[in-house]
Amino acid sequence: MQQGAVLEMRGICKYFPGVKALQNVDFTLRTGEIHALMGENGAGKSTLIKVLTGVYPKDGGEIHIGGVDGAAVIRSPQDAQNAGISTVYQEITLCPNLSVAENMYIGRTRGMGTNWKKMNQGAEKILRSLGIPARAQQQLGSCSIAVQQMVAIARAVDMECKVLILDEPTSSLDEQEVQKLFGLMRDLKAKGVGIIFVTHFLEQVYEVCDRITVLRDGQLVGEYVIEDLPRVQLVSKMLGKELDDMADIKSEVGGAGVSREGAPVLEARELCSSAGIKPFDFEIRRGEVNGFTGLLGSGRSECVRAIFGADHVTGGSVRVNGRDVKIHKPLDAMKQGIGYLPEDRKGDGIVGDLSVRENIILALQVMKGFFRPFSRAQAVAFADEYIKLLEIKTASADTPIKSLSGGNQQKCILARWLLTDPKYLILDEPTRGIDIGTKIEIQKLVLKLAAAGKSVTFISSEIDEMLRTCSRLIVMRDRKAVGELTGEDLTQAKIMATIAGGDEA
Repeated sequence: MQQGAVLEMRGICKYFPGVKALQNVDFTLRTGEIHALMGENGAGKSTLIKVLTGVYPKDGGEIHIGGVDGAAVIRSPQDAQNAGISTVYQEITLCPNLSVAENMYIGRTRGMGTNWKKMNQGAEKILRSLGIPARAQQQLGSCSIAVQQMVAIARAVDMECKVLILDEPTSSLDEQEVQKLFGLMRDLKAKGVGIIFVTHFLEQVYEVCDRITVLRDGQLVGEYVIEDLPRVQLVSKMLGKELDDMADIKSEVGGAGVSREGAPVLEARELCSSAGIKPFDFEIRRGEVNGFTGLLGSGRSECVRAIFGADHVTGGSVRVNGRDVKIHKPLDAMKQGIGYLPEDRKGDGIVGDLSVRENIILALQVMKGFFRPFSRAQAVAFADEYIKLLEIKTASADTPIKSLSGGNQQKCILARWLLTDPKYLILDEPTRGIDIGTKIEIQKLVLKLAAAGKSVTFISSEIDEMLRTCSRLIVMRDRKAVGELTGEDLTQAKIMATIAGGDEA
């Protein structure tokens, strides 16, 4: 092992049917450092963590842990724990109905034979040493989420962990709670604990981390000292686009998607939601295609969910065609002429056991009311029209939608909203996981809709797609809008610089 290293992973491989999730990935964690593990969705971060913690067996490579001779054998989470590796996940995995002390010692006590006084005293000592504002006998559920996270960390530390993995620990914390957590992380670093910090928040990485390892498409991009990797370079490495390759590739689309004339179709002012989105302003006009862009976790999807009422709106105002409206739930948005294709096609989009026809007419039926069903002839006519219009490949309209390919499922959801004749259509990752031919079809459809006077918000993790379809982009970082780009500024270089926060290191 390298001098000063507490963990080395060498040549790690992990394969799933048809997928190389990890290909010869190296990772080194040093004693007393906070090391960020970065990468976009599907980069391999979670898989690497699950291999390290024994959730997945590795298909190649070796793991070495400081103080252990030879390669470590980690076949289960218990093996990882015994080797000094502890993980604190984004979702709290403790028991809120138990006390803080019980949660810290759960699984390590002897049931009826537990020495409760000793356990509570031990818990108090750990809590004080780490500066955690909680009492040993306090019910965990009465603590804030941040304190619950800290209790989970205290449990890991008390188990004498050498390696602490923090998987998106700040995603549900406010700024003050984040600072408390960072204080605890720095204290643990000073005690010699090696910390792997998995996060999507760039500002937090540069505030608290010493090194960064970047993964992309299951492969190692590189390991960097934080001072040697400016933010804009980090973004380029995560996205796989080098700055000298950046060019404005916006296609000529005959003016489609670039209208900025007339009054806004929809205006949002200081809109914020329970999903943690900072107040943002937004507007879109007739015939315009705009979009939200940013890294995964930046808040782009949460913004449109707030507009559609899919998340609880906690502040701000919305005007549709110049009139103040209240959008508390998706049905309110639908009645205002807004349609929404969600990011999670399988979870929030299709109803798998229903037929293609039933999925296509679903939104229109909801608006009409389920006690006023369409006739069979009406339903057949609606479905057949859009199956033909969007060239949906299905054996028949009666085929269960779950039997269709991803691209054709996506076309069915598009058909569902087009059938309602929306004035404003929100498309969140409409081309994710589908073949290139269908992607191009959907991009062309978006521009045709704009040319016909529809307003469209388009979100994609592929910047090239955004440049081909959008005339205006709102750039998101750390759940807040940090810039708006139009015209000559619509280039990959400018987008990445704005995501990164200018040319800051």
